Formats: sequence, structure tokens, C-alpha cells
Amino acid sequence: MSDTPDRPVHPAGSAAAVPDPGGGAASAPSGDSAAPTRRAARRGPVSRAMLAGITALAVVAALAVWLDGRRAQQALRTEVAQRLAGVEASTQAAGRAQTQLATDLRDAQAKITLLEARLAESQAEQAALEALYRDLAPSRDEIALSEIEQVLVVASQQLQLAGNVPSALTALQLADSKLQRLERPQFLPLRRALSRDMDRLKAVPFVDVAGMSLKLDQALAAIDALPLAMDERLPPAVPEKAAPPANEPSWMRFLRDVWRDAKQLVRIEVSDRPAAPLVPMAQQYFLRENLKLRLLTARIALLAHDDASFQADVAAADAWVKRYFDTRAKPVQALQATVKQLAATPMPGEMPDLTRSLEAVRALRLAQDRAPGRASAPAAR
Repeated sequence: MSDTPDRPVHPAGSAAAVPDPGGGAASAPSGDSAAPTRRAARRGPVSRAMLAGITALAVVAALAVWLDGRRAQQALRTEVAQRLAGVEASTQAAGRAQTQLATDLRDAQAKITLLEARLAESQAEQAALEALYRDLAPSRDEIALSEIEQVLVVASQQLQLAGNVPSALTALQLADSKLQRLERPQFLPLRRALSRDMDRLKAVPFVDVAGMSLKLDQALAAIDALPLAMDERLPPAVPEKAAPPANEPSWMRFLRDVWRDAKQLVRIEVSDRPAAPLVPMAQQYFLRENLKLRLLTARIALLAHDDASFQADVAAADAWVKRYFDTRAKPVQALQATVKQLAATPMPGEMPDLTRSLEAVRALRLAQDRAPGRASAPAAR
């Protein structure tokens, strides 16, 4: 809006009244020009009123817009202030929570540090206890190797002293089954050595040493009851089967009885053997004891797998039995059968040894003793 007073707009072609500078009214135009002047004078107040109304409306609208903007701005400020207050409260709460979290974090870190220290102490103690346990109590593998070594030593002694191949083979199979249950790769060389030794033992012919030794014991026990050849008793005469007739005269019966008694007094026999040697009563004891010594020597040779000595002793015992004892007696015949059966039994050759298996198990034990865990056990303690 302008402070300049409104001036009437004159239409084109009309003459406006010009005021007189002297204070008088200007002279009106003459003729038809007076009518437009009057119409313009009547329109002037109406235009100013309309302009004033429009101006007032514009001022009112502007004021309303300004009030509305102010009210919206005030509401926006209020909302912003509320939100800022909420954000500030949240920030303060977050700050307090952050402070509490930092405090808790420091406490947790302190506890973690303490737990780590205790865990390190516990691990050190556990390592020391494990090292001490390894020193005091051997592991499962060490126990298994120690047991296998003992089994192999016993089996080797059985082979060398008694030639007991079945027992040695059973011991090797037991050791192999124990290693199979353990399933350790480092035990493969030992299992290969055991397999080779088992194959060698299976190739050895079976000889029942225990049964042969038992038969020798039975023969030794029967020597004291064997009859000597010089004490041979002839079998009794066969009685007459024909019965005498019932009406036989008495003198015939008498002659028959005399003849029967006479035949018992004298007996003629054809012998196809040489005369039995006479052994005095004082020498009979030594004869039996010498025969026992021969059989005992044969038993020792059997256990030692000395085939030459065994065959020599058995042959000597058989010769003594044939020469000095009654070969018609059943006990003597049973003893001769036993001696012949023993002499016909083939003895095994050289017994295989278990040196490879023993060396393999001892090498494994030595490797375990030199392991780093075993060497560092005293330092951990």
C-alpha cells in the first residue's frame, strides 16, 4: 500500500478541471464536456471505497496468514522443544546406561582377568598332575606293552625249556589280539613280528610232550611190579575134559589118578628163548632202579628235544625189559608197548625262538620312554 492519495483517472479525450492557481475555480469547458466531468466526479468516492475494502481484506488476510503461521511456528517450536526434551532425556538415560555399562565392563574385564589367571594356574596344576601321573602310573599303552613283553618272555621260556609249541602259539595270539584292540599305528611293526613268529610256530610238527611224559611216568610206576624172567611161572596144565565113565572099575580110576599126579611132577617144554639170566636178590633192586634211571633220562631228553639221547635211552630200556623181565606177563607186555610207541614218535627239530617279537616290543617301550612327554615330566614337577 502507498501513502500517496488516490487521484482520479480521467478518461481519454476529456478535459479535467484545472484548479486555478489564484484560488479560483477553473473555467469549465464549454459545450458537451461538462457531462463527463460530472460522471467522473460521482465515480471517484466509489473507487476509493472499493480500494479501501480490498486493502482491508488484504490486510485481514495477511494478518490471518501471519497469525496462522505464528501459531504453526509456535506449535512447531513446542513440538521441537518436546522432542528435544525427550532426546535430551534419552541422551541422559543413554549416558547413564553407558556409564553403567562401562562400569560393568570394567568389572567383567577384571573378573575375566582373574578367571584367566586362575585358569592358567589350574592348567599349570593340571599339567603338573598329568606329568606326575605319567611318572607314577604308566599309560594304557605302556601297561599293554609290559604285559605283552612278559607273555613273550614266558612263551620263549616254554619253547626253550619244554618245547611247548601250543602254549607259545596261544601266548602270541593273545598278544596280537590285545594289540588289535588297542588299534595304534605304532604297534604295526610288533604285530608283523608276532605274525611271522606265529607262522613259524604253526609250521612246527605237533608233539604231545605232556602225553609222552605222562606215559613215561606210568612206566616208571609199573617197574617195581614187573616179574623177572628168572621167576617165570609156566601156565597150569589144561585139565582133561573127558569125564570118566560112571561104571569104571576102581582100579582103573586109581591108575588114572596116579598118572595125572605123575604128569604134574615132570613137565617137558621146548623153549625158543635163551635161558633167563639169574639175578641175585641183592641185585634185583639195582636192576629196577637202573631201568627207572633210563626212563628218567629219556624223559629229560624228551623235554630238551634231544632226539638222539631219547631214542638211545628208550632202546636201552626196551632191551633191559626183554632180557631181564618175563615178556609173557601182561604188565611187561604193556610196558614194552609203551616203550615202542614212544620210540616210534618223531621228535621235532630245532625250536623257533621269539627274538624278533621280543626285540620289537622292547624297541617300542624304549621309544615311549624317550618320548618328549616322558622327558619333560620331571621338569613339570
